[in-house]
Amino acid sequence: MTEHILIAIAWPYANASIHVGNITGSHLPGDIVARYHRLKGHHVLMVSGTDSHGTPVTLRADAEGKPVEEVYKRFHNEFIDLFQQAGISFDLFTTTHTENHFKVAQSVFLALLKNGYLYTKTTPQWYSPAAKRFLPDRYVEGTCYLCGYEGARSDQCDRCGNVLEPEKLLEPRSKADGSRPELRETEHYYLDLSKLEPDVAEFLRARQSYWRETVISQSLGQIESEGLQPRPITRDLDWGIPVPVEGWSGKCLYVWFEAVIGYLSAAIEWAKINGSPETWKNWWTEPEARAYYFIGKDNIFFHAAMWPAQLKGAGAQFLEFFAGQPGKPLNLPYDVPANQFMNLENKKISGSRNWAVWGLDFLTRYDPDALRYYLTINMPETRDTDWDWAEFVARNNNELVATWGNLANRVLSFAYKHWEGVVPDPGELRPADREILATVESGFQSVGNHLESVNLRAALGEAIRLASEVNKYLDTSAPWFEIKTDKTAAAKTIYTALRCIDSLKVLLAPVLPFTCQRLHDYLGYDQPLFGEQYVEEQTDSLGSHTTLRYRPIPAGPLWQPSQLAPGKALRPPGPLFKKLEESVAEEERSRLG
Repeated sequence: MTEHILIAIAWPYANASIHVGNITGSHLPGDIVARYHRLKGHHVLMVSGTDSHGTPVTLRADAEGKPVEEVYKRFHNEFIDLFQQAGISFDLFTTTHTENHFKVAQSVFLALLKNGYLYTKTTPQWYSPAAKRFLPDRYVEGTCYLCGYEGARSDQCDRCGNVLEPEKLLEPRSKADGSRPELRETEHYYLDLSKLEPDVAEFLRARQSYWRETVISQSLGQIESEGLQPRPITRDLDWGIPVPVEGWSGKCLYVWFEAVIGYLSAAIEWAKINGSPETWKNWWTEPEARAYYFIGKDNIFFHAAMWPAQLKGAGAQFLEFFAGQPGKPLNLPYDVPANQFMNLENKKISGSRNWAVWGLDFLTRYDPDALRYYLTINMPETRDTDWDWAEFVARNNNELVATWGNLANRVLSFAYKHWEGVVPDPGELRPADREILATVESGFQSVGNHLESVNLRAALGEAIRLASEVNKYLDTSAPWFEIKTDKTAAAKTIYTALRCIDSLKVLLAPVLPFTCQRLHDYLGYDQPLFGEQYVEEQTDSLGSHTTLRYRPIPAGPLWQPSQLAPGKALRPPGPLFKKLEESVAEEERSRLG
């Protein structure tokens, strides 16, 4: 049965380039799952965009002395360039600075207000006498009052992971100029999460059986131990989405509140620019649709607890404010398969110290599938992992090149040479031939099960294991020698191997889309495995913004065993991967720091 699958990927702040930790944390796992479901023939909508309103963006603009809009657009366009090169196939990658997102976020706010989940409160907030303005929470750093970490932001501590009450921060200082801020009274809207706590806890308990343990412990565990406390959802800002209430000029929606609404607004934007403005509801209001949220562990509580609270609180009233008509409640997340962090050479990645492998820089020297392979086989699904350059070289050479690339290249080259460029006719297959076909074809179940449950390392490991089984089959059959005395027997072996490679190509395609497409071409297919990405400009009342789009190519379900027919014309093959010199590791390490 065809399903509607929403793939929602964390929105990167427009204040820094994207490194391998960001890619393996959310963008790549989301893309792999999206590609798998596309191969299954499902209706996939994969969305994200640039978070252009966060205080990290304004901090960067302040540091550069440039307008915020100029800075966010520079990074936004850089992100789009990276995602195109790395094959992160967004149906829409947009930005929070759009007329559509403003309207959607304000409609969620108004729905919560009508439903009685918002209230106003006057509280102390950090104010900079030097700058003569209230400071956003991320403009203030100090010592965490829970764990003692001296580099805590006023709203969240990166060491202990706790959400903080800004006014309790110890030894506060302004990130902008180092001056000591003072507390002054200001009025804001608060989301009364305590009213929504029973619904959120019930929602989380219903997902305990299949969500990752770390996600449950940081959401349900935190709720059961501390409860859901009211949180402010507005701030004194001049860059962001205005509060849609008369008399509240000079205040904007808090970025933690409005950025997650981007998943919804991006789906609505996609539907509108596709000329089918109501189709977003297939993913957002139909109960059988499934929504997966791909994020890093630092965003678990916001996505697993607070975002469901926002959705539950807005309910069916969201459409009343957005479209002027009643509608169904909005869907809650089906899964939040948050990843842990990736370190680099046993140290935490740090952009400021250039201790990072930057995505675009990597792709100037290496192929995208080599990046995708290493980040997947080393993905931090349940614990932090480490990017090690020597391991990258070893896995590239021993697994991508030797196990899989050489298997595909030597069989296709041998078939093309000895059977006049067509798939040989095997006649009656032998028991060993049927056995290896059955082994590989079982991967559509075993690999598929891992992809369904978002165990991507296991999925890739199983696919590579099956490729190793085909290598063993070829070592035993030895068609390179068999052909000298019995070409009929060699035809059986090569036909069987081609069928196996054709199936493995599909099993590996979600992780290795570029090389699997080339292999698909070598095998004589004309219909692509996937659609195509393209860049498009959108314009609204806030100006223009570039979007990354994806155009699917209808091909029916491709997640099925090979049906490669004898006599099918092949195309001249070539190597899929490049072997790397061992010296690459030291060369790359010398670039760090």
